[in-house]
Amino acid sequence: MFLTITTTGTPQRPATDLGFLLHKHPDRAQAFSTSYGTAHVLYPEAGVDRCTAALLLDVDAVALVRRGKGKGRGGAPDAALAQYVNDRPYAASSLLAVALSAVFSSAMRGVCKARPERAAEPLPLRVEVPAVPARGGVDLVRRLFEPLGWRVAAEPVPLDTAFPEWGDSRYVRLTLESAELTLAEALRHLYVLLPVLDDAKHYWVAPDEVDKLLRAGEGWLPGHPEQQLITSRYLSRRWSLTREARERLELVRLAEADDTDVEEIDNAVGAEREVEEKPTPLAVQRRDAIIAALGDRGAARVLDLGCGQGQLVQALLKDARFTEIVGVDVSMRALTIASRRLKVDRMGERQAARVKLFQGSLAYTDNRLKGYDAAVLSEVVEHLDPPRLPALEYAVFGAARPRTVLVTTPNVEYNVRWESLPAGHVRHRDHRFEWTRAEFRTWAEAVARRHGYDVRFQAVGPDDPEVGPPTQMAVFTVENVKEAKAA
Repeated sequence: MFLTITTTGTPQRPATDLGFLLHKHPDRAQAFSTSYGTAHVLYPEAGVDRCTAALLLDVDAVALVRRGKGKGRGGAPDAALAQYVNDRPYAASSLLAVALSAVFSSAMRGVCKARPERAAEPLPLRVEVPAVPARGGVDLVRRLFEPLGWRVAAEPVPLDTAFPEWGDSRYVRLTLESAELTLAEALRHLYVLLPVLDDAKHYWVAPDEVDKLLRAGEGWLPGHPEQQLITSRYLSRRWSLTREARERLELVRLAEADDTDVEEIDNAVGAEREVEEKPTPLAVQRRDAIIAALGDRGAARVLDLGCGQGQLVQALLKDARFTEIVGVDVSMRALTIASRRLKVDRMGERQAARVKLFQGSLAYTDNRLKGYDAAVLSEVVEHLDPPRLPALEYAVFGAARPRTVLVTTPNVEYNVRWESLPAGHVRHRDHRFEWTRAEFRTWAEAVARRHGYDVRFQAVGPDDPEVGPPTQMAVFTVENVKEAKAA
């Protein structure tokens, strides 16, 4: 991905002041690590009359594939070529917007100790981006940028110059010019509107994205004629977040119209305005899904295999449907923490009779695990080296053989939605692997065939239409354990 910012100057106000404003020296090429590759800043030209700063984002395309972004919609197995041949490393998108924010953060805030007067005044600016996805065409590009004082030149990129009859692609070559904007304003426009044009983000949109949008949109977004489209696309059409953003933008507009402090208006209407509920943590969503699945199967005696520090055991104890809960873990330290969490030494006699904690390895058969209604392997399998999985499989499905087994594990395709997770990294340093949805399904279906179980799959957490849910769950069931074992 490539973007250039050019300005002109005079001997009294040299164009090379752009280096001070961007906090990047024109005489040096600099590189910065990002979650998706390396951002390079260089100056193709740097003179008194004219200065150009270039941002080149070298995206790690293979890392994008590993994190699921390069896959076809839904992760379809027939989209193998699309995993490696796609626009993500080349066309400006939220990847470039995040790089702008990371590399030019001070410039975006309008901070420049060396040239404060230049940071606060409009500059003659020219911004060029060779390839921008424009879902809405040239008309949308103009509707987004022209109300902000930009002169827009957007040239559609043909699908193939050798075959003009094929028409234009959804990409444009974008050139923006203005002498009315400060550099900080220009950078904030790009930060918001590049992902809006692409109508996609490479990471999961969390509630804090509303704050990011309002900070970057300060001074221009409240009165923008396309405010509704901008907020909806920037927030990935999450209705609750879009509503919150528009309510807060309306407060800003009212404050500006009435010359009133925004905080005063916010406090005045705060008691009447519905407060947006905080998002439920994924760990809680996972436990709720497990408990619901156990309840659907009528399980009363439950094994929590790899119970860790006892969070699931604690949640199961609060539900009277579960008459016996056994937590098993190989780590005595984890079991000690679980015991303290559950306050086992202070439980009443009836409650204490419902729970047991003991040490055990899931790589070996254990007669203590036999005879239970259900077993849960919640975020466990990814902590085992792949050669150890057959041993776990036999110990649980072959020897213990509960009527129901629930297995949850991360969906590696969803990792692309975690903005803070570096490319190619797993979610936890102890994870030996993380499966795609297709890989998990293949493993689970093979296990079910070998041991006479039926299996179905369930999404846990927000089910992204492109990369699926953050957690995937397999529900293994067998109606008659003895008959299945004999078969």
